Amino acid sequence: MSETPAPGMDAETFDQFLEQLERYVRERLIPAEAEVIANDRIPDEIVAEMKEMGLFGLTVPEDFGGAGLNTTQYAKVVKTMAYAAPAYRSIFSINVGMFNSAIKNGGTDAQKAEWWPRIAAGEIACFGLTEPGSGSDSAAMATTARPDPDGNGWILNGTKRYITNAVRAGVFTVFARTDPEKDGADGVSAFIVPADTPGITVAKPDRKLGQRGTKTSDVIFDDVRVPDSAILGGPDRLHQGFRTAMKVLERGRLHISAVCVGIADRLIDESTHYAAKRKQFGQAIGEFQLVQGMLADMKTEWYAGRSMVIDAARKKDLGEAVATESSCCKYFCSEMVGRVADHAV
Repeated sequence: MSETPAPGMDAETFDQFLEQLERYVRERLIPAEAEVIANDRIPDEIVAEMKEMGLFGLTVPEDFGGAGLNTTQYAKVVKTMAYAAPAYRSIFSINVGMFNSAIKNGGTDAQKAEWWPRIAAGEIACFGLTEPGSGSDSAAMATTARPDPDGNGWILNGTKRYITNAVRAGVFTVFARTDPEKDGADGVSAFIVPADTPGITVAKPDRKLGQRGTKTSDVIFDDVRVPDSAILGGPDRLHQGFRTAMKVLERGRLHISAVCVGIADRLIDESTHYAAKRKQFGQAIGEFQLVQGMLADMKTEWYAGRSMVIDAARKKDLGEAVATESSCCKYFCSEMVGRVADHAV
């Protein structure tokens, strides 16, 4: 463990960036929410603005065109973005979260040089782990990668499910079983696969009850040929893909936790404003003790979740293992935002 946290962006510069982002969320993104919901998509001009602001490369090192945020800064940005509709944050979430983390934890120098500048510039990445019959259950993974009999490389076959932003993707991280003789994690490898590789079919986006504007889809791999260089980390990392996935999901849990805190923050503000102006029996409903109690419960739970996320993020920046803490954050914060939403309704 290091006593010095991961450097990240200069503190003064980051504070200015966060202030600018907060204004952008309130003045630009929130007013456009109705359009996003009605059309089930983020307007192209807003996506272009977000790319220009550098949101797609927040965690990519500065040397490769990104902002180089540390985990604590990253969590604060995610929380700020989540104050608006979830679709806005979702469009760049895999770039700055799972894909970037996979490259950082397991990528070769050549893979970093190729993909970091591209995703920092706004090329959208996907993370292909979940399948119709498996999620984090590696033993049930059905997607396979077998050696290409025609030469150097692999042939991928299988289906991935609920893949975020697949319809917009430029690149996939795909997890597949490369050793059929081994059960569980030992026989799984990760591949970096450009979205225009022949044999890839992206299905129509899933219809959702909520979160309009976010896009998840099935992705089908039918005899998709990739070279050995597509293996995340190169051939020396063959059969190591699932271990990389577990490291990536640790950061993903912190990401989702910060999202929940941001959503709860918005719900509390909306509820407080409504309680101040809605009147019953001649007075604002916020003057009733029951309503005050609900608002107090909401704020207390929000504060607890926020504190957990900041604590876990700081520990990660200090080099500590936070597998347990990140899981606790996701468990508490995802339950917390549900309770806050119930009170808000």
